[in-house]
Amino acid sequence: METVYFAGGCLWGVQEFIKTLPGVTSTEAGRANGTSYTLDGEYDGYAECVKTAFDPTVVNIKELMGYFFEIIDPYSLNQQGEDVGVKYRTGVYSENPAHLNEAKVFIRERNDSGRIVVEVLPLTNYVRSAEEHQDRLTKCPDDYCHIPKELLRKYK
Repeated sequence: METVYFAGGCLWGVQEFIKTLPGVTSTEAGRANGTSYTLDGEYDGYAECVKTAFDPTVVNIKELMGYFFEIIDPYSLNQQGEDVGVKYRTGVYSENPAHLNEAKVFIRERNDSGRIVVEVLPLTNYVRSAEEHQDRLTKCPDDYCHIPKELLRKYK
């Protein structure tokens, strides 16, 4: 198994979508690339994200990026749907340089306007979100989500 972290606005919908994808073996709601190691207080530069474990014999980073781009607006800086702020930025993070290179190639191939703002960075820090945020839309399907419900269930 390999792991990559996707930030695409509010993590509830991102997790609900990603966990249904072919080759994804587990997901976890969390925060990536902040400056603290705690959930106490402010976000400290973190992006809401979904830790995604996947089987590379079933799905690769390019394919995962294709799925990810179905649910984000890659041109929107620090906002997805009605969620606004740095913690809602879009990004792809990994400890594996090959994942980052593949994500950069994917973006470069689609960025003819030069306006895509999805960051692709090494993972520097990760904190698991509180239990109430894990699989939130499974537990509370009527909660707000910026991703249309038909997309959340597209690959189930």
